[in-house]
Amino acid sequence: MKTRWYKDAVIYQIYPRSFCDGNGDGIGDIRGIISKLDYIKSLGVDAVWLSPVYKSPNDDNGYDISDYRDIMDEFGTLDDWKEMIDGMHSRDIRLIMDLVVNHTSDEHAWFVESRNKDSEYRDYYIWRKGRGKNGKKPPNNWTSNFVGPAWEYDEQSGEWYLHLFSKKQPDLNWENPKVRQEVADICNYWFDLGVDGFRCDVITYISKKDGLPDGKLKFPLVGDENYIVGPNYHKYIHELNERSFSRYDSMTVGESIGITPDNAFDAIDESVGELDTVFSFDHMGVDFKFKVLPSKFNFVKYKKILNRWQQLPKTCQPTIFLENHDYPRCLPRFTGDYGDRRELAGMALATSMLFMRATPYIYQGQEIGMTNCAFKQEDYKDIMSVNALSMIKKVCPLLLPYARKVLLKRARDHARTPMQWTAGDNAGFSTAEPWMVVNPNYKEINVEDSEKRSDSLLNFYRKALAFRKGKEVIINGDFRLVCPKSKDIFAYIRECEGKRLFVIVNFKNKQVNFKLPKELTFDNCALALFNYADSPKVLNSMKLREYEAIVYEL
Repeated sequence: MKTRWYKDAVIYQIYPRSFCDGNGDGIGDIRGIISKLDYIKSLGVDAVWLSPVYKSPNDDNGYDISDYRDIMDEFGTLDDWKEMIDGMHSRDIRLIMDLVVNHTSDEHAWFVESRNKDSEYRDYYIWRKGRGKNGKKPPNNWTSNFVGPAWEYDEQSGEWYLHLFSKKQPDLNWENPKVRQEVADICNYWFDLGVDGFRCDVITYISKKDGLPDGKLKFPLVGDENYIVGPNYHKYIHELNERSFSRYDSMTVGESIGITPDNAFDAIDESVGELDTVFSFDHMGVDFKFKVLPSKFNFVKYKKILNRWQQLPKTCQPTIFLENHDYPRCLPRFTGDYGDRRELAGMALATSMLFMRATPYIYQGQEIGMTNCAFKQEDYKDIMSVNALSMIKKVCPLLLPYARKVLLKRARDHARTPMQWTAGDNAGFSTAEPWMVVNPNYKEINVEDSEKRSDSLLNFYRKALAFRKGKEVIINGDFRLVCPKSKDIFAYIRECEGKRLFVIVNFKNKQVNFKLPKELTFDNCALALFNYADSPKVLNSMKLREYEAIVYEL
């Protein structure tokens, strides 16, 4: 039976390669995660989302899977994984695994077999004859999300295969019912081992438009209107829900590009039998033009976007996140130049997100205020960063300085530097040289130091998570945005059955005036959460200090 436990849950994302190294080879692994389970429990989170740990040649750091039923050697064994999930469950922590089924690795047995035109696995992937003389031009003009064409020519079979990401990540053909059954079987395999749900990677890409027509010319992608929330998307997900998700007390969250407040009801409402939740990304794009070019953060638009998700029916559960493995660290992105007020800024962001009607996600290191890293060009490891720099160097070297500037703001690598546990060697992440450069500020920003200070960002997260747990006003209360046009203040009211919360946050590194709306009246007021020791005990018009964040119970 579905208990929908995720409505009162906070989920912690682990990127295993960068979390903790348990065997001293410089790469984070499952034994490292096991060693930190008590720490994860101490945060007060309810579940862990674990980025992929399946067998993989690591072209895209585990998002290219060669065996869905086994564990990558670098991360450990299936027995290690079983010990980890048992340790989580004994601490009342659920486990959400990554489900990467838009594509596989080109080293997966299915794809190896599919190179043979006569193989039953040929139709597991999207193979097409080329255009032009001798078929040496790609079948259409689509481009990869990782730069370059979305098609790769295969000499062995004389045809092209589609890859919306790396050429080592061929897209599965979801039109083939055998593929859809394989995916359901994979899900049930892990459910039967105890998994509590899945985060579904680029799941809205699984249905391509009939005929694979050319896409409209636009930057930086060509053709995405032909595969985002395609014609059979809802059919495929509903079928997967019937064959797998609905049979367990699970939760699913989709990386669902193309799902907006306008069409979310059809994708996540409890009545439709598809995914339980989706990640919305529109709020993450308010400081970038065309997905890649930096622009000034539009705070008013940011609040408007979040408010639209909050107005969905109570049978549609939103999510909220400010960081994950695909985005840079959130502090400079949303709070600007925080100077020496890094932890206050982190508390402001935490307060703004944790009390909305949503399932919040906290990314490893967010709870101690980890920051972006001043990378040198040779430090980048992510395939997207490496490919972008390589292409620009080849096509227009004069743009390299600008590309480096963009990557210092935008690169996914920022979220993948090793977790900063201590001020010791390699930030306490590993006894060996880490697979990726450690942010040099680890001596000032680390868990060990944060544990010692009662007023640290880490301990603020613990207080906030303890306060929100089990409160119906947070789980199901109405949401009303206050001061929607303010360029400095994020304030909102939550209300349910006579109980109200008032959340007020100054997003700026300056003092700002807040005027209490005349229509907001209350008989009693209690100061519930704050990041300045002398915050006002009674809600009223006030001057908010730099990054001041306050929660009142009314």
